[in-house]
Amino acid sequence: MNFEQSAKSVFVSLAILGVGVTPFSLVYAQTGPTQGMDHSHMQGMDDGQLQGMKPAASQESRTPIPALTNADRAAVFESHAGHQMRDDAINSFFLIDQLEWQDADAGSTLSWEANGWIGGDTDRLLLRTEGERTNGVTESAELQALWGHAISPWWDIVSGVRQDFKPGTPQTWAALGLQGMALYNLETQATAYLGEGGQTALRLKGDYDILLTNRLILQPTVEMNLYGKNDLQRATGSGLSDTEFGLRMRYEIRPEFAPYIGVTWNRSYGKTADYAREEDEERSEARFVAGVRMWF
Repeated sequence: MNFEQSAKSVFVSLAILGVGVTPFSLVYAQTGPTQGMDHSHMQGMDDGQLQGMKPAASQESRTPIPALTNADRAAVFESHAGHQMRDDAINSFFLIDQLEWQDADAGSTLSWEANGWIGGDTDRLLLRTEGERTNGVTESAELQALWGHAISPWWDIVSGVRQDFKPGTPQTWAALGLQGMALYNLETQATAYLGEGGQTALRLKGDYDILLTNRLILQPTVEMNLYGKNDLQRATGSGLSDTEFGLRMRYEIRPEFAPYIGVTWNRSYGKTADYAREEDEERSEARFVAGVRMWF
């Protein structure tokens, strides 16, 4: 008995006993070893025969996917109403930008400048105050209460009142201005005032923080005051009245608390300088300053 007949006998016996036989096994049993197979007829097969073959049908999931509902969309996309609610939150901030001792020609001077706000992202109540006391006598003091409205992420329109307590008799001003951050993080203020008796004024301020290290910061500042007409009682002349340039270096022990040292240079112009000479005061003066900066 040759090999082919023996293989057929084995597979027939397995089939009778109930043992599964694969189609490949039957083919092998019928054709014998593949070594003698002639593959030359496969080279002429047309690929179109393979392309015409239909793929096996895909089985659908037994659990159908439900249709998308509005509730599903709401769970994915955040409502814009949430952003509007954030503006309703009331926050506050108060900064004592300068609380310092100055070595002035007239004696030791205590100077302060502070500002703060309370409100939301768009509308806020703003407070500003500044002044000087020399040898225990108040030389100048003012308080401003303004309403600020944001017109962009970087700029606010402000309007309100300013009350001067010194010099001279108290005076009330109406205020209108613009404040915000200009190019390169330059903090700026430009405020126009209309006072009693038709007096007008314009104040321009700016400051810039230069980070030398994460804690050591150099801050140049500038302030200019202009008036519409002469005021003998308050010793201010029309036009450009006075300027102040400062350079302060602070060290932030904590972001909320930073001592500093620096210098300021004050100069008066025009009629304001004439009033200063009449009081035996210099038209320009440099001062050494030391103080602290705090915010809450």
